[in-house]
Amino acid sequence: MVEMSGPLNRYLDYTRGKAKNFLYKLLFSPLGLLYEIGVSCRNFAYDHGINSSFEPSLPVISVGNITMGGTNKTPFVEMLARRFLALGLRPGIVTRGYGGKKKGRSPLLVINGQGKRDEVGDESLLLSSRLPDVPVAVSLDRLAALERLHSEGGVDIAISDDTFQHRRMARDVDIVLIDATCPFGNGNLFPAGILREPPKNLMRSHIVVITKSDQVDKDDLNSLIAAVQGYAPGKPLFTSKLVLEKWQRWDGDALVDADPLKPGVPVLIFSAIGNPESFRNFIESMGFDVKEELRYRDHHLYSRNDLDDIMRRCSAVGAQVAVCTEKDVYNLPRDGKASFPVFIPSVMTTVDDEANFFAALTKALRPKIVISSNGHGEDSMACMLAGRLKRDLPKAQMYAFPLVGKGKVFEDAGIEVYPPPFDTPSGGVIKYSFSELMKDIRAGLFGHIKRQLDAWSRLRGTIRTPLCVGDVYLLLHALWGQGMPPILLATAKTVYLRGHLVIERWILRNKARRVWTRDEMTAVELKKSSVDAVYAGNPIMDLASDNNNEADEALWPAGEGYRVLLLPGSRQDAYNDVKLLLRAAELVSRELKASFLMVIAPSIEWHKMASSLEDYSLSGDILEKDDLKVKVAFCPVSAAARRADVLLGLGGTANQVCAGLGVPVVSVDDKGKRVQKKLLGDAEVLVKRDPRRLALEVVSILKDRERHRYMSSVGRQRMGQPGCIEDVTGYLLYELGWKHRHDLYCFLEDKFLDVFNEINDEEEVKLSVE
Repeated sequence: MVEMSGPLNRYLDYTRGKAKNFLYKLLFSPLGLLYEIGVSCRNFAYDHGINSSFEPSLPVISVGNITMGGTNKTPFVEMLARRFLALGLRPGIVTRGYGGKKKGRSPLLVINGQGKRDEVGDESLLLSSRLPDVPVAVSLDRLAALERLHSEGGVDIAISDDTFQHRRMARDVDIVLIDATCPFGNGNLFPAGILREPPKNLMRSHIVVITKSDQVDKDDLNSLIAAVQGYAPGKPLFTSKLVLEKWQRWDGDALVDADPLKPGVPVLIFSAIGNPESFRNFIESMGFDVKEELRYRDHHLYSRNDLDDIMRRCSAVGAQVAVCTEKDVYNLPRDGKASFPVFIPSVMTTVDDEANFFAALTKALRPKIVISSNGHGEDSMACMLAGRLKRDLPKAQMYAFPLVGKGKVFEDAGIEVYPPPFDTPSGGVIKYSFSELMKDIRAGLFGHIKRQLDAWSRLRGTIRTPLCVGDVYLLLHALWGQGMPPILLATAKTVYLRGHLVIERWILRNKARRVWTRDEMTAVELKKSSVDAVYAGNPIMDLASDNNNEADEALWPAGEGYRVLLLPGSRQDAYNDVKLLLRAAELVSRELKASFLMVIAPSIEWHKMASSLEDYSLSGDILEKDDLKVKVAFCPVSAAARRADVLLGLGGTANQVCAGLGVPVVSVDDKGKRVQKKLLGDAEVLVKRDPRRLALEVVSILKDRERHRYMSSVGRQRMGQPGCIEDVTGYLLYELGWKHRHDLYCFLEDKFLDVFNEINDEEEVKLSVE
């Protein structure tokens, strides 16, 4: 064997764990420790959104590793592309173009091997030549490369080469390859070893594949499998190997098919790859007599002198032919005629247990969506958004992540509530009262927040861009938990409430994928701060858009007179406030002819509330006391509000829905409602927490038609029109590519999961027989 150079080869042997060297250990161990600290800090930053990952519009399978080269990534990428082509799909490949010298941020598109080696690198040309129908996008900016594939390549799915560490680009599936012949080197991080990051980070992967499994003995392979399972428990684990497809010959300019070489032929092998030893093992396993081996630095660009030296060595050692890898061909000098024949084994990857591998890959491609909210009204909006998405993505996995309350509205809609539900004494609103904050802390608020963040961490790397319905705190909560800039439906802040703070605008500009505001003026103000803000209707008013008139009419008690809607609210205070509303309703009924409908929020336990109303009798859905009759309903607020003349309400979002439907609002004067008053303006009247004052105001509004008309018009104007939910849904489905991802998953499910289920059924039968 001819070495690259003495010191360099000794260093490589040290990093690969083949030799000990005290000097190298002394010199490189501190640097390796600094590198590991840097890797940990970088991963922490991406895990928690300090650095941002962005979801591309195409589904992406990343093929990477945790070591410095030599894991057969290129043939693995080719294998995936060929499999997708065979299914009738159009794959595309993304690579940074290792070995190229002119790789800028602007992506280059290579098709049918037509590209310059010094611009796109050897691996890009190799992949494009072997896959002439597959576009290869080359750029340091993988996101830009993906966008070019999407806009010009017309591809269905992208395979990204060597991007396990490229965390700026979010991916649908992370496949990590481990070289069986040198899995972790000496166990140290670069430059003290070959590791790019610690093996424990395999937990970030979706699938692990041990390559070159045929080049180690069974005991060593089993030990490696056990070690990998320890680092990444529960991750699908497979093995693969390279097999000879055909022999080719280099004619000095291009590759041409050749007759197979006969075993026993004396050969000289040369290579400039990450793991040259595995190449030698592969050649020797086919029975060839390797007279000498020449090793060059990975991606080495051969000169005319290098080629002449190789030919001279062939003659000197008695080799009949020279053999190199297919990648090396793209680094040989053009028009470089050789005095000895140069043969190239064209290889391909095969995965053991291929059916289960592609079934696991398909399962990992299933879209997983999380919608987070931080309020009972926000829960309703999030639930509506989830319903719209479920309509178009029926096979997607949908999770609700309510920050406050038990998420009952999601459970009722059949949407899985992911974090442990927790009802705080304040009901989630602590910003208006220090005493409420202290109650929540005593009830375990900090522990609950920790459990929520732990829940986010279990979802990290498995879901699409997080969806948030609420405020900037919720966005930061999701960002810290997931790392990807979320999409925000900003329901809490508006210019009517002094708008967003400077720090909030900075967060929205840098850490939100897109923001939908509740009114146009707020969107205009945010755009001035370069926030990607959109107004497409008020998401709160979307809650009022799903009910038909017949259903609205049937909710109300039959009879003449005014219709007064009662809303006790959705928080814990509602159990006491209901008595205040009912007492006010009694007083109203004495002043004018009216019917009353009380809507109970999903978060309220009605049996508990009803049992506290000792002065009232309950017959079916009617509460009675003396001459007062109140019908109780459990419908959406908007369904009841469409036929209401006035609202006597203590809700938050529910009060706003009613105002937006043109229903004048009467509520109590407290700190929270005074904030809401700024939103609703003259559409809402606040009075002291006294049933007489509440009743007088209701009667006054009902008797004054001009005032009623004015309050109704102000409410409609302040709350605006619906449309936000549909606009967000369209953006997610088409601009972020969720519809395409869903359809791709369904297509692959038909192809692979049936096979996977058959295999599972056979195993279950076998186990039951045994």
